[in-house]
Amino acid sequence: MTSSPIDPDVARARTPDGGCYGAAAFAAQQQRLFPRTWHLAPIDRQAPEPGQVLPWTMLPGALDEPLLWTRADDGVVRCLSNVCTHRGNVLYDVAAARTVIRCGYHGRTFDLRGRMLQAPGFAGARDFPRREDDLAAASIGTWAGFQFAALQPAMPFAPWIAPVADLLSAVIQEPLPAAPTRRRDYEFAANWALYVDNFLEGLHIPYAHPALARTLALPEYRYETFAWGTLQIGVARPDEPALELPAAHRHAQLRVGGYYLWLFPCTMLNVYPWGLSVNIFEPLAPARTRVRYLAYVLRPELLGQGAGGALDTVELEDQGVVVATQRGVHARLYPRGRYSPEHEGGVHHFHQLLDRLAH
Repeated sequence: MTSSPIDPDVARARTPDGGCYGAAAFAAQQQRLFPRTWHLAPIDRQAPEPGQVLPWTMLPGALDEPLLWTRADDGVVRCLSNVCTHRGNVLYDVAAARTVIRCGYHGRTFDLRGRMLQAPGFAGARDFPRREDDLAAASIGTWAGFQFAALQPAMPFAPWIAPVADLLSAVIQEPLPAAPTRRRDYEFAANWALYVDNFLEGLHIPYAHPALARTLALPEYRYETFAWGTLQIGVARPDEPALELPAAHRHAQLRVGGYYLWLFPCTMLNVYPWGLSVNIFEPLAPARTRVRYLAYVLRPELLGQGAGGALDTVELEDQGVVVATQRGVHARLYPRGRYSPEHEGGVHHFHQLLDRLAH
């Protein structure tokens, strides 16, 4: 990532060099980071239905891992490999109602728990079947009906999600819709880590987001870090909508206009007075990223107001500075920068996690 580790003291640390955002770092992340971390599946909450197989690809462009959500007759949701254990054929490309999983290449059959049931043509095979002939399963975790998966997790799901669950359990008190109220995808020519860098600090808000800045009391903007993520708190101006927090909540004395939560490495959860915006970002290539926006609206009368009122505008403004930074960090005359101790502790935390897991 850099020629030397990130100094743990943010007041002394230097930011990574341009290599952190290049092809070699991306290749290392493909091998060492993304398979070991948790990723939010881009499926509707509480999917799949019983007797349904739901294919998806974990991190297209970075992992390209074919996976299959199932729910067997025991009611348990599983995330199985979507690749036949015979010759590697991808089993399903579209969702389907199935009582068994059958490979269309040579007829090998599995139940919805992943156990191999039949293997035509293998009557004379020795030491067969073995455990490896069943479909392997990814690790999974669930929060608020959202499904997360990891191939070889370096951290348990419970402590990874716990700060989010603790913060939001009393904030989102109404059931979220099973499917997003709104969906939108964006792609842009920049490295995924630059997008995270930008998300994790509010220092750029008055310069890159003038309309957003007018909704927030910027001197009161706050940051908190936890083991596998960060929280930013945008405090609303007196005339802007704010979250309705219970009296016992730790931020009850603040007029919170928006919570901006990031979970390492690729999940963002933004809570506004109107509801929840989920951002799933996919590292497609060293200099290409896709962001999927899923909006779950609880109070439609507040749409278009406050910190969460113009998300498309803010997204395009962010993309503009991130794409420009993609060009700049690779300049030969660009030195490694420094962190703002007041505003960029979350960026510093992110870079330390990259150092820890990607090497």
